[in-house]
Amino acid sequence: MSERIEQLIRDYPKMKTEQRCLFHQISDFRGITEQEMIDTMYFSQPEGERVQTSGTANKTASIALNYRERMERINQEWYEHLEKEYLDLTEELRFFESAVKSVSGMPGTVLSDLVFGQMTWDKVAEKHYISRRSVGNYRAKAIVELEKMYQRHDDEVVAYMLS
Repeated sequence: MSERIEQLIRDYPKMKTEQRCLFHQISDFRGITEQEMIDTMYFSQPEGERVQTSGTANKTASIALNYRERMERINQEWYEHLEKEYLDLTEELRFFESAVKSVSGMPGTVLSDLVFGQMTWDKVAEKHYISRRSVGNYRAKAIVELEKMYQRHDDEVVAYMLS
């Protein structure tokens, strides 16, 4: 479990950047254009045996009949994928942020400075007038509290899923 918390602490800035990127991708979503869809359908090569199963031998006619429906389906699937990624990441970040803010006392303050303030151990030690060793001790205590919160959260999720 501790590795999971350590990984979240390390990856927090990257996860926030990814969240913003996904948000903008969803906000500015355009999908593939009609021309891109037509080009893909026209230049794609059929796989497998070349046995004609439809009545239309003309590739252009087939593209004309199918491109809009396929384009809308692909765009919808991609949009839903982006939306799911964004919601999953946002939920993970929301819980992590609330858990860090819930750590009590000096361990919580130190961990908040390290995670949200992106401060170095030296800067945190200077800010709170403590030694680097104390920063490490407070950080370790905070991680133990976070592990308990995550264990409780995981247990609740499992209980909900099984009910």
